[in-house]
Amino acid sequence: METISSRDILSSILDRLPPPDLARASCVSRLWRSIASDPDVLTRSLLRPYPWRLRRLVGSPSSGSSWRRLVGLERFAISHRIVRGDTVPGLAVRYDVQVMDIKRLNNMMSDHGIHSRDRLLIPVTNPEILHDTTCYIELDAHAKREVAVLYLDGSSPGKSVTSADNRAGTWRGQGRRVLESVKRSMHVDDGTAEYYLSIGNGDPRAAFSEFAEDLRWEQQAGARLTG
Repeated sequence: METISSRDILSSILDRLPPPDLARASCVSRLWRSIASDPDVLTRSLLRPYPWRLRRLVGSPSSGSSWRRLVGLERFAISHRIVRGDTVPGLAVRYDVQVMDIKRLNNMMSDHGIHSRDRLLIPVTNPEILHDTTCYIELDAHAKREVAVLYLDGSSPGKSVTSADNRAGTWRGQGRRVLESVKRSMHVDDGTAEYYLSIGNGDPRAAFSEFAEDLRWEQQAGARLTG
């Protein structure tokens, strides 16, 4: 007769808990914490009906100890592919979220940081949007955090657009001096200066022109939203 250890019994019990209960269970003892922190246990927990009802979760958390503290929707995000004309306030209205929540999730210091990225992570505020969907566990380089990402457009992590680093490659041979000059003149960060230099083909004047046009569009869009 096969002997079942106490750890096996405990694992079978914790394996049926949703994330909030799994987080509480991890506080009981070291044994409970080690089981609750197991990435496989946590992945199965995230697929429980409470409250998001995912169809599939691709990938495993790199750290079960941090993911087990999931008690709401803060670990989920929508991937929004940036297109010209997008603004943080405009996206906040579109997705019905707060501007500061978008900035906080994406580790952004200013609205202009949007132009140095291929995408933004949008906070999920309604669990119903996750029902019967596939999410991908990703470590976002800009946001510097691991999240379960939902692609509303049907794409996936393997189909991303050209990165900002690649876009900037055409002008980098000109040296750091050009970047610093554009950065100081625009009062922006490195990534944003790189973006405008790349779409201006390395010409600072063209970069300034594109930046001014986008800034003017943002101001007009902001006036319409508040008017």
